[in-house]
Amino acid sequence: MSITFQQASERVDRYISQFREGYFPPLLMLARLTEEVGEVARVLAHQNGKTPKPGEEVGDLELELADLLFVMVCLANERGLSLERGFERMLHKVETRDKDRWTRKDAE
Repeated sequence: MSITFQQASERVDRYISQFREGYFPPLLMLARLTEEVGEVARVLAHQNGKTPKPGEEVGDLELELADLLFVMVCLANERGLSLERGFERMLHKVETRDKDRWTRKDAE
């Protein structure tokens, strides 16, 4: 399955729109983003040497990253932003500004 940012935005909006509460307020979504980043960090720590607490699962990095993406889509939707446009702008920035920042493989 393949999904564009626009399709993800529309699908999330359809889901959220069925509830009276709608999107969380921006600061609550920021708290959710922070929580999800912490869960990504926990999984990465467990995958890279930190021993989980007794009874604690190592975690699922793919799912945790998807949780983070869901909250980002919610925040973008609530603010009326296009993640597709934003991502294209970000790629242009790194492809131009940072093009000579690291050693290219073909330069070796």
